[in-house]
Amino acid sequence: MIEIIDTSKSYEKGKKAVDRLNLKIGNSMIFGFLGPNGAGKTTTIKMITGIISADEGDIIVDGYSIKKEPLNAKMNFGYVPDNSDIVWRLKGLEYLNFIADIYRVSKEKRKERIEKYSELFDLKDNLNQYITTYSRGMKQKLMLIASLLNDPKNWILDEPIVGLDPIIAHALKTEMQQRAKDGGCVFFSTHILEIAEQLCDKIAIINKGCLLFEGTIEEVKEAKNQENSLEQLFLELVDG
Repeated sequence: MIEIIDTSKSYEKGKKAVDRLNLKIGNSMIFGFLGPNGAGKTTTIKMITGIISADEGDIIVDGYSIKKEPLNAKMNFGYVPDNSDIVWRLKGLEYLNFIADIYRVSKEKRKERIEKYSELFDLKDNLNQYITTYSRGMKQKLMLIASLLNDPKNWILDEPIVGLDPIIAHALKTEMQQRAKDGGCVFFSTHILEIAEQLCDKIAIINKGCLLFEGTIEEVKEAKNQENSLEQLFLELVDG
């Protein structure tokens, strides 16, 4: 479970990238985080993961404050960033073992998980190649595998579909659904509204750092009193 409590972040004086955001992302669900470019999605995710610090408020991951107990909080999630800036000089397998060391994953469990997820995301035959030779899609697959090595209760993904071919995208969506079914919390941002409509138990829509809506897709339709697609409803909320 992830709780975002009155959290704000400013990059420029007087201009908030995220403005007093409150969200509760429960277990056993896929939670979609939607918004246009510059809405504050990536800033929010970077605050959840402790990459940047919030100016105000706090974020709790399974009972641990990212401010007060950052190491404990970070041990309870897996994270896929929105870019592939990783350790270029390593081979794929070396990188995965490096991440497994950080999360103190035993040799037996890491071997099992690396085999499982490298097959799922079709990277098994490339793990002994240097990351510098990887395409964007291969780097994305490597980060997906790395994010699952600690078998996280909370899986946080920032635009995870970007760079993936349809077969791997389908494998990712299936894994997201399975982890939610098993009691996990899956929180992801996306620009692809059809994927959000297909996968999400709940969504939140953010624009200019402010939360516009939180609830199920059925609830957003009820709030707008119509049966339009999520895309149409999203555009109405953002434009409004």
